[in-house]
This record gives sequence, C-alpha cells and structure tokens, in this order.
Amino acid sequence: MDSDLRRAVVVTLGELGRSNDWRDRADAGHSLAGFAEMPEAMAPLLGLVLDRGNTFVTRRTSEGLLRRKDRVGLAIVASALAVANDNHADYIHTAIVDVFSIFSDDLDEALRLCEEMSGDTDDQVARGARRLHETLAEIDPVLRPS
Repeated sequence: MDSDLRRAVVVTLGELGRSNDWRDRADAGHSLAGFAEMPEAMAPLLGLVLDRGNTFVTRRTSEGLLRRKDRVGLAIVASALAVANDNHADYIHTAIVDVFSIFSDDLDEALRLCEEMSGDTDDQVARGARRLHETLAEIDPVLRPS
C-alpha cells in the first residue's frame, strides 16, 4: 500500500468535495468513503454528509460510508447525525434504510457496532450512535439466514 498516493487521493477528493457543482461533491463523497480510515478524510467526509448545497451529496456520501459496513463508516455517519438538521437527517435515514434493509447479518453487525459506539468518549459520536441505533432498530431486513 502506497500511503503517499493514498494521501494524494484524499487531498484531491477533498478538493473536489469543495467544488461549486453538487455532482462533483457527490462523487467526491462517495469516492472518499473508500478512504474513511485515513485521518485526513474525516473532516471532508463530515462536511459532505452535512453538505449545505444539495442533499443528494448528503445521501450519496452517507451511503458510501454505510456500505463500508465497518466502525469507521458508521462513526462518521453517527457523528454527522448527532448534529444534522431535520432535512439532512431525513436523507441520512434514507441511506441507512437503503444499505441495511436487505441482509439481517449486516443489520445485526451495525446494531452491535452502534451499541459499542454509544459509549464512545467522543460525545458527538456517542449521541449519533444512539440515534443511528434507533433508526437501525426499526428496519426489518428482507433476507435472514436459513
């Protein structure tokens, strides 16, 4: 893994995420989600989840983060959800349902991770994780193990 190249990609996607064009910001958020484990990606991702110009950017970035199905992606979405206005929260909610309404195993793991994060030392992550857990708990997935 070339960490210098990965940093360069994060910087470039962060710049694209500041574009005036909502399509550029949506693409940047979705792509940047793949680098969410890098500390340099956190602030741009939070900004894109809470994009002031277009809620499609919110949904696309949230979906990319949630499709990681890991603690890093969930923590960034939870952190955003803790401070999101109602409009942003609706689009984040839509992304949550889209990602976790199919497989029960994915939903169960997300619920477990949210329970862990609800005790996080970062109050914003903890509050958002509780809110995220509430949304996840309402989902009835389509596919369960036989």
